[in-house]
Amino acid sequence: MISRDVQGGAAEAERIADMVLAAIHREYPNHVSLQLGSDADLRPPRDLTPAFYGSFDWHSAVHGHWCLVRILRRFPGARFEASAREAVRSSLGEDRLAGELAYLRPRPAFERPYGLAWLLQLGAELREWRDAQAGAWRDALAPLEAVAADHLRELFAKLPWPVRAGTHAQTAFALGLVHDWARVAGDDAMTRLVERRAREYFAADVAAPIAYEPSGHDFLSPILGEADLLRRVLPRAEFALWLTGFLPDLAGAAARRWLTPVVSPDPSDGHLAHLDGLNLSRAWMLEGVAAALPDGDARVACLGEAAARHRDAGLAGVTGEHYAGAHWLGSYAIYLITGRGTA
Repeated sequence: MISRDVQGGAAEAERIADMVLAAIHREYPNHVSLQLGSDADLRPPRDLTPAFYGSFDWHSAVHGHWCLVRILRRFPGARFEASAREAVRSSLGEDRLAGELAYLRPRPAFERPYGLAWLLQLGAELREWRDAQAGAWRDALAPLEAVAADHLRELFAKLPWPVRAGTHAQTAFALGLVHDWARVAGDDAMTRLVERRAREYFAADVAAPIAYEPSGHDFLSPILGEADLLRRVLPRAEFALWLTGFLPDLAGAAARRWLTPVVSPDPSDGHLAHLDGLNLSRAWMLEGVAAALPDGDARVACLGEAAARHRDAGLAGVTGEHYAGAHWLGSYAIYLITGRGTA
Protein backbone atom coordinates (compact mmCIF):
# COMPACT_ATOMS: atom_id res chain seq x y z
CA MET A 1 0.00 0.00 0.00
CA ILE A 2 1.32 3.44 -0.92
CA SER A 3 1.70 5.79 2.00
CA ARG A 4 -0.72 8.70 2.15
CA ASP A 5 1.52 10.73 4.47
CA VAL A 6 1.78 14.40 3.56
CA GLN A 7 5.22 15.02 2.11
CA GLY A 8 6.75 18.38 2.85
CA GLY A 9 4.25 19.15 5.62
CA ALA A 10 3.37 22.67 6.63
CA ALA A 11 6.39 24.23 4.91
CA GLU A 12 5.32 22.92 1.52
CA ALA A 13 1.72 23.93 2.20
CA GLU A 14 2.83 27.46 3.09
CA ARG A 15 4.80 27.78 -0.14
CA ILE A 16 1.81 26.66 -2.17
CA ALA A 17 -0.57 28.86 -0.18
CA ASP A 18 1.54 31.88 -1.06
CA MET A 19 1.38 30.91 -4.74
CA VAL A 20 -2.40 30.46 -4.68
CA LEU A 21 -3.00 33.67 -2.72
CA ALA A 22 -0.99 35.61 -5.28
CA ALA A 23 -3.31 34.40 -8.05
CA ILE A 24 -6.73 33.97 -6.47
CA HIS A 25 -7.83 37.59 -6.94
CA ARG A 26 -5.44 38.53 -9.74
CA GLU A 27 -7.81 39.50 -12.52
CA TYR A 28 -5.39 39.84 -15.43
CA PRO A 29 -4.20 38.20 -17.59
CA ASN A 30 -7.50 36.38 -18.01
CA HIS A 31 -8.84 33.78 -20.40
CA VAL A 32 -12.59 34.40 -20.46
CA SER A 33 -14.65 31.55 -21.87
CA LEU A 34 -18.06 32.82 -22.93
CA GLN A 35 -20.54 32.86 -25.74
CA LEU A 36 -21.61 36.41 -26.50
CA GLY A 37 -25.35 36.94 -26.45
CA SER A 38 -25.26 40.71 -26.61
CA ASP A 39 -23.05 43.70 -25.89
CA ALA A 40 -24.02 43.29 -22.23
CA ASP A 41 -21.75 40.25 -22.05
CA LEU A 42 -18.70 42.40 -22.79
CA ARG A 43 -17.75 43.08 -19.20
CA PRO A 44 -14.58 42.53 -17.15
CA PRO A 45 -14.15 39.17 -15.41
CA ARG A 46 -14.90 40.61 -11.95
CA ASP A 47 -18.35 41.62 -13.20
CA LEU A 48 -19.10 38.43 -15.11
CA THR A 49 -18.15 36.00 -12.34
CA PRO A 50 -17.52 38.04 -9.18
CA ALA A 51 -16.48 35.16 -6.91
CA PHE A 52 -14.18 33.26 -9.30
CA TYR A 53 -12.65 35.86 -11.58
CA GLY A 54 -8.94 35.50 -10.82
CA SER A 55 -6.24 32.90 -11.48
CA PHE A 56 -6.38 33.38 -15.28
CA ASP A 57 -9.59 31.36 -15.79
CA TRP A 58 -12.74 30.37 -13.95
CA HIS A 59 -11.85 26.75 -13.26
CA SER A 60 -8.42 27.64 -11.89
CA ALA A 61 -10.03 30.20 -9.59
CA VAL A 62 -12.47 27.55 -8.39
CA HIS A 63 -9.86 24.93 -7.61
CA GLY A 64 -7.61 27.62 -6.18
CA HIS A 65 -10.33 28.24 -3.60
CA TRP A 66 -10.62 24.48 -3.09
CA CYS A 67 -6.86 24.42 -2.50
CA LEU A 68 -7.02 27.12 0.17
CA VAL A 69 -9.90 25.38 1.95
CA ARG A 70 -8.08 22.05 1.78
CA ILE A 71 -4.87 23.35 3.34
CA LEU A 72 -6.75 25.40 5.94
CA ARG A 73 -8.48 22.21 6.98
CA ARG A 74 -5.32 20.08 6.93
CA PHE A 75 -2.92 22.62 8.49
CA PRO A 76 -4.78 24.54 11.22
CA GLY A 77 -2.80 27.36 12.78
CA ALA A 78 -0.36 27.68 9.88
CA ARG A 79 1.20 31.05 9.06
CA PHE A 80 -1.08 31.58 6.10
CA GLU A 81 -4.33 30.85 7.96
CA ALA A 82 -5.55 34.43 8.44
CA SER A 83 -4.82 35.56 4.88
CA ALA A 84 -6.28 32.38 3.37
CA ARG A 85 -9.45 32.66 5.42
CA GLU A 86 -9.84 36.29 4.41
CA ALA A 87 -9.37 35.44 0.72
CA VAL A 88 -12.03 32.73 0.84
CA ARG A 89 -14.38 34.90 2.92
CA SER A 90 -14.09 37.71 0.40
CA SER A 91 -14.96 35.44 -2.52
CA LEU A 92 -17.79 33.50 -0.91
CA GLY A 93 -19.81 36.48 0.24
CA GLU A 94 -23.53 36.55 -0.57
CA ASP A 95 -23.32 39.32 -3.18
CA ARG A 96 -20.48 37.71 -5.09
CA LEU A 97 -22.08 34.26 -5.08
CA ALA A 98 -25.39 35.75 -6.18
CA GLY A 99 -23.56 37.14 -9.21
CA GLU A 100 -22.02 33.73 -9.90
CA LEU A 101 -25.43 32.08 -9.67
CA ALA A 102 -27.01 34.58 -12.04
CA TYR A 103 -24.24 33.92 -14.56
CA LEU A 104 -24.11 30.13 -14.25
CA ARG A 105 -27.79 29.22 -14.07
CA PRO A 106 -28.72 30.12 -17.68
CA ARG A 107 -25.45 28.75 -19.13
CA PRO A 108 -25.54 24.94 -18.72
CA ALA A 109 -22.49 24.38 -20.92
CA PHE A 110 -20.28 26.89 -19.09
CA GLU A 111 -17.14 25.20 -17.67
CA ARG A 112 -18.71 21.78 -18.15
CA PRO A 113 -17.47 19.31 -17.03
CA TYR A 114 -14.09 20.31 -15.58
CA GLY A 115 -14.81 23.59 -13.82
CA LEU A 116 -18.17 22.42 -12.51
CA ALA A 117 -16.64 19.21 -11.17
CA TRP A 118 -14.06 21.27 -9.29
CA LEU A 119 -16.83 23.46 -7.89
CA LEU A 120 -18.40 20.32 -6.44
CA GLN A 121 -15.02 19.41 -4.95
CA LEU A 122 -14.99 22.79 -3.22
CA GLY A 123 -18.45 22.02 -1.87
CA ALA A 124 -17.33 18.59 -0.69
CA GLU A 125 -14.32 20.03 1.13
CA LEU A 126 -16.50 22.55 2.93
CA ARG A 127 -18.99 19.82 3.86
CA GLU A 128 -16.24 17.70 5.42
CA TRP A 129 -14.62 20.52 7.41
CA ARG A 130 -15.99 20.89 10.92
CA ASP A 131 -15.41 24.62 11.25
CA ALA A 132 -17.96 27.36 11.94
CA GLN A 133 -16.71 29.68 9.21
CA ALA A 134 -16.54 26.81 6.75
CA GLY A 135 -20.13 25.95 7.60
CA ALA A 136 -21.23 29.46 6.65
CA TRP A 137 -19.28 29.23 3.40
CA ARG A 138 -20.85 25.84 2.68
CA ASP A 139 -24.35 27.23 3.12
CA ALA A 140 -23.57 30.27 0.97
CA LEU A 141 -22.15 28.07 -1.81
CA ALA A 142 -25.02 25.56 -1.72
CA PRO A 143 -27.26 27.18 -4.39
CA LEU A 144 -24.35 27.42 -6.85
CA GLU A 145 -23.31 23.87 -5.98
CA ALA A 146 -26.84 22.64 -6.74
CA VAL A 147 -26.90 24.32 -10.15
CA ALA A 148 -23.48 22.89 -11.03
CA ALA A 149 -24.67 19.41 -10.06
CA ASP A 150 -27.79 19.80 -12.19
CA HIS A 151 -25.76 20.90 -15.22
CA LEU A 152 -23.45 17.92 -14.84
CA ARG A 153 -26.34 15.55 -14.29
CA GLU A 154 -27.87 16.75 -17.54
CA LEU A 155 -24.58 16.23 -19.39
CA PHE A 156 -23.91 12.73 -18.06
CA ALA A 157 -27.47 11.64 -18.77
CA LYS A 158 -27.21 12.40 -22.48
CA LEU A 159 -23.50 12.18 -23.41
CA PRO A 160 -23.40 9.17 -25.79
CA TRP A 161 -19.65 8.47 -25.60
CA PRO A 162 -16.91 9.64 -23.26
CA VAL A 163 -14.46 12.37 -24.19
CA ARG A 164 -11.03 10.75 -23.98
CA ALA A 165 -8.97 13.94 -23.94
CA GLY A 166 -5.99 14.73 -21.74
CA THR A 167 -7.29 18.19 -20.94
CA HIS A 168 -10.39 19.87 -19.50
CA ALA A 169 -13.00 17.95 -21.49
CA GLN A 170 -11.99 14.52 -20.16
CA THR A 171 -15.09 12.65 -19.04
CA ALA A 172 -13.40 10.15 -16.73
CA PHE A 173 -11.69 12.74 -14.54
CA ALA A 174 -14.87 14.76 -14.11
CA LEU A 175 -16.88 11.64 -13.28
CA GLY A 176 -14.34 10.75 -10.59
CA LEU A 177 -14.56 14.18 -8.95
CA VAL A 178 -18.35 14.13 -9.11
CA HIS A 179 -18.47 10.63 -7.64
CA ASP A 180 -16.37 11.79 -4.68
CA TRP A 181 -18.68 14.78 -4.16
CA ALA A 182 -21.84 12.70 -4.41
CA ARG A 183 -20.67 10.36 -1.65
CA VAL A 184 -19.87 13.28 0.64
CA ALA A 185 -23.11 15.11 -0.19
CA GLY A 186 -25.21 11.97 0.17
CA ASP A 187 -26.57 12.37 -3.37
CA ASP A 188 -27.40 8.72 -4.06
CA ALA A 189 -29.02 9.50 -7.40
CA MET A 190 -25.86 11.17 -8.67
CA THR A 191 -23.74 8.31 -7.34
CA ARG A 192 -25.87 5.81 -9.25
CA LEU A 193 -25.76 7.90 -12.41
CA VAL A 194 -21.97 8.23 -12.31
CA GLU A 195 -21.45 4.54 -11.60
CA ARG A 196 -23.83 3.51 -14.39
CA ARG A 197 -22.20 5.80 -16.93
CA ALA A 198 -18.70 4.79 -15.85
CA ARG A 199 -19.53 1.17 -16.56
CA GLU A 200 -21.24 1.98 -19.84
CA TYR A 201 -18.38 4.15 -21.04
CA PHE A 202 -15.38 2.14 -19.89
CA ALA A 203 -16.03 -1.30 -18.43
CA ALA A 204 -15.64 -3.09 -21.77
CA ASP A 205 -12.33 -1.40 -22.63
CA VAL A 206 -9.33 -3.65 -23.21
CA ALA A 207 -5.71 -3.27 -24.36
CA ALA A 208 -5.36 0.45 -23.72
CA PRO A 209 -3.15 2.14 -26.36
CA ILE A 210 -0.56 3.40 -23.92
CA ALA A 211 1.97 4.14 -26.66
CA TYR A 212 -0.30 6.99 -27.73
CA GLU A 213 0.25 8.90 -24.48
CA PRO A 214 1.05 11.57 -23.67
CA SER A 215 -0.31 14.11 -26.08
CA GLY A 216 1.57 17.38 -26.29
CA HIS A 217 -0.72 19.49 -24.07
CA ASP A 218 -1.94 16.83 -21.61
CA PHE A 219 -2.30 17.52 -17.93
CA LEU A 220 -4.40 14.40 -17.42
CA SER A 221 -3.80 10.87 -18.67
CA PRO A 222 -6.87 9.53 -20.50
CA ILE A 223 -5.86 5.96 -19.69
CA LEU A 224 -5.04 6.53 -16.03
CA GLY A 225 -8.07 8.78 -15.64
CA GLU A 226 -10.26 5.91 -16.78
CA ALA A 227 -8.58 3.45 -14.42
CA ASP A 228 -8.77 5.94 -11.55
CA LEU A 229 -12.49 6.30 -12.14
CA LEU A 230 -13.22 2.59 -12.31
CA ARG A 231 -11.26 1.85 -9.13
CA ARG A 232 -13.89 4.02 -7.41
CA VAL A 233 -16.80 2.21 -9.06
CA LEU A 234 -15.88 -1.48 -9.35
CA PRO A 235 -15.47 -3.91 -6.45
CA ARG A 236 -11.81 -4.66 -5.72
CA ALA A 237 -11.68 -8.11 -7.34
CA GLU A 238 -13.62 -6.95 -10.39
CA PHE A 239 -11.36 -3.92 -10.76
CA ALA A 240 -8.21 -6.07 -10.60
CA LEU A 241 -9.59 -8.31 -13.35
CA TRP A 242 -10.61 -5.33 -15.48
CA LEU A 243 -7.15 -3.78 -15.10
CA THR A 244 -5.56 -7.02 -16.35
CA GLY A 245 -7.46 -6.71 -19.60
CA PHE A 246 -7.04 -2.96 -19.84
CA LEU A 247 -3.29 -2.82 -19.13
CA PRO A 248 -2.14 -6.38 -19.78
CA ASP A 249 1.60 -5.68 -19.81
CA LEU A 250 2.66 -3.19 -17.17
CA ALA A 251 6.26 -4.36 -17.52
CA GLY A 252 6.49 -4.02 -21.30
CA ALA A 253 8.49 -1.47 -23.26
CA ALA A 254 5.50 0.74 -24.02
CA ALA A 255 4.49 0.75 -20.36
CA ARG A 256 8.00 1.62 -19.21
CA ARG A 257 7.95 4.67 -21.47
CA TRP A 258 4.46 5.60 -20.28
CA LEU A 259 5.37 5.19 -16.60
CA THR A 260 8.26 7.64 -16.96
CA PRO A 261 7.73 11.28 -15.91
CA VAL A 262 7.53 13.87 -18.65
CA VAL A 263 9.47 17.13 -18.93
CA SER A 264 7.94 20.42 -20.03
CA PRO A 265 10.16 21.98 -22.71
CA ASP A 266 8.92 25.47 -21.79
CA PRO A 267 7.13 26.04 -18.45
CA SER A 268 6.41 29.64 -19.45
CA ASP A 269 4.15 28.42 -22.27
CA GLY A 270 0.57 28.03 -21.06
CA HIS A 271 -0.04 24.81 -22.97
CA LEU A 272 3.36 23.20 -22.47
CA ALA A 273 3.15 23.95 -18.74
CA HIS A 274 0.35 21.38 -18.70
CA LEU A 275 3.00 18.67 -18.72
CA ASP A 276 4.11 19.64 -15.20
CA GLY A 277 0.55 19.01 -14.12
CA LEU A 278 0.54 15.67 -15.94
CA ASN A 279 3.26 14.40 -13.63
CA LEU A 280 1.20 15.41 -10.59
CA SER A 281 -2.09 13.92 -11.79
CA ARG A 282 -0.39 10.74 -12.96
CA ALA A 283 1.14 10.40 -9.50
CA TRP A 284 -2.17 10.53 -7.62
CA MET A 285 -3.90 8.33 -10.19
CA LEU A 286 -1.16 5.71 -9.99
CA GLU A 287 -1.45 5.81 -6.20
CA GLY A 288 -5.21 5.44 -6.40
CA VAL A 289 -5.05 2.51 -8.80
CA ALA A 290 -2.42 0.74 -6.70
CA ALA A 291 -4.40 1.28 -3.50
CA ALA A 292 -7.47 -0.34 -5.09
CA LEU A 293 -5.70 -3.59 -5.97
CA PRO A 294 -5.89 -6.61 -3.66
CA ASP A 295 -3.14 -7.13 -1.10
CA GLY A 296 -0.27 -9.04 -2.61
CA ASP A 297 -1.01 -8.05 -6.20
CA ALA A 298 2.33 -7.96 -8.03
CA ARG A 299 1.39 -4.77 -9.88
CA VAL A 300 1.30 -2.67 -6.72
CA ALA A 301 5.10 -2.36 -6.53
CA CYS A 302 5.45 -1.32 -10.18
CA LEU A 303 2.68 1.25 -9.89
CA GLY A 304 4.03 2.54 -6.59
CA GLU A 305 7.51 3.08 -7.98
CA ALA A 306 6.08 4.93 -10.97
CA ALA A 307 3.92 7.06 -8.68
CA ALA A 308 6.94 8.05 -6.60
CA ARG A 309 8.89 9.11 -9.69
CA HIS A 310 5.99 11.19 -10.95
CA ARG A 311 5.43 12.70 -7.51
CA ASP A 312 9.03 13.89 -7.29
CA ALA A 313 9.06 15.25 -10.85
CA GLY A 314 5.67 16.90 -10.46
CA LEU A 315 6.45 18.67 -7.19
CA ALA A 316 9.79 19.86 -8.58
CA GLY A 317 7.85 21.59 -11.35
CA VAL A 318 5.71 23.63 -8.93
CA THR A 319 8.09 26.56 -8.73
CA GLY A 320 5.82 29.57 -9.15
CA GLU A 321 8.37 31.08 -11.53
CA HIS A 322 5.95 31.39 -14.45
CA TYR A 323 2.31 32.40 -14.12
CA ALA A 324 1.47 29.85 -16.83
CA GLY A 325 1.86 27.19 -14.15
CA ALA A 326 1.68 29.22 -10.95
CA HIS A 327 -2.03 30.01 -11.38
CA TRP A 328 -3.06 26.33 -11.14
CA LEU A 329 -0.28 23.84 -10.31
CA GLY A 330 -0.52 24.50 -6.56
CA SER A 331 -3.98 22.93 -6.49
CA TYR A 332 -2.70 19.79 -8.17
CA ALA A 333 0.22 19.60 -5.77
CA ILE A 334 -2.07 19.86 -2.74
CA TYR A 335 -4.47 17.30 -4.20
CA LEU A 336 -1.50 14.96 -4.40
CA ILE A 337 0.40 15.59 -1.18
CA THR A 338 -2.68 15.61 1.05
CA GLY A 339 -3.86 12.27 -0.33
CA ARG A 340 -7.12 13.58 -1.77
CA GLY A 341 -6.75 11.35 -4.80
CA THR A 342 -6.77 8.18 -2.73
CA ALA A 343 -9.25 9.23 -0.05
